[in-house]
Amino acid sequence: MKRTIDKEKLVATFSIIGADPETGEVGVAVQSKFLAVGAVVPWAKANVGAVATQSWANTEYGPKGLELLEQGVAPEKVIEQLVSNDPGKNLRQVAIINQKGEASAFTGEECFDWAGHKVGKHHSCQGNILVSEKTVTAMSGTFEKTEGTLTERLLAALAAAQHAGGDSRGKQSAAIYVLQEGAGYGGYNDVKVDLRVDDHPEPIEELHRLFELHKLFNTPTEEVLVIEGEVFNEVKTKLVSLGLLEKADQPAYEGAVKEALKTFALSENFDDRWMEESIIDVKLLEFLKNK
Repeated sequence: MKRTIDKEKLVATFSIIGADPETGEVGVAVQSKFLAVGAVVPWAKANVGAVATQSWANTEYGPKGLELLEQGVAPEKVIEQLVSNDPGKNLRQVAIINQKGEASAFTGEECFDWAGHKVGKHHSCQGNILVSEKTVTAMSGTFEKTEGTLTERLLAALAAAQHAGGDSRGKQSAAIYVLQEGAGYGGYNDVKVDLRVDDHPEPIEELHRLFELHKLFNTPTEEVLVIEGEVFNEVKTKLVSLGLLEKADQPAYEGAVKEALKTFALSENFDDRWMEESIIDVKLLEFLKNK
């Protein structure tokens, strides 16, 4: 018999854990009718794997699960060890994946309907208090057919899950957490993507918006233009409109125009896209024009 529990106290959610054995990326994406779900569900470690702990979430599953994975324990055996001595296991839901893409999941028999999981190639999808099984089915199918980085595939799967019904109580927060060795800011850590939407009417859409900004500020320059002709005129005109340049009739880039553009670029955190030469990153130019 199921015990009587207030659903509002449960971390009702749907999530996907995934790995890309070729790049070494591991990560978790999650959405829930729960405040700041990114602080509870996702756990990951580069070159080790990822864990999603939810329903009546036991956050000890995160660090303990990663520790066991790092010791070489298979995901299925990790879950067995985590739930074996947990008196609340029937209310738990957990999924674990290692860096090879081997995944396993567990859904306690007392998790509120609809609750379940689907393990596929290099991923696992799980959820509780969902509209129907279609949520995890859509999530899994989308992940497998989507191309791109692990982050892009996880986000696409999350959006598909919401479209298929999602959490039966509604929407509130979402998060994505992806790790890869040396992929963090400045190469000093392994956190490739760590984005959270703690409280928003459309958390998944907002998470996608944040990821686009993340790419803008954190991906390498792919295309540049020489600052001359029409490009030079566009840059001057926009800098004047922003109050960074006094006049647009400057005859040369070097000098006032360059200093004004540099001020703009660095004040907007485009440190990695700024160049001292007479060229401009295409994405920086687009950002400037739309400012």
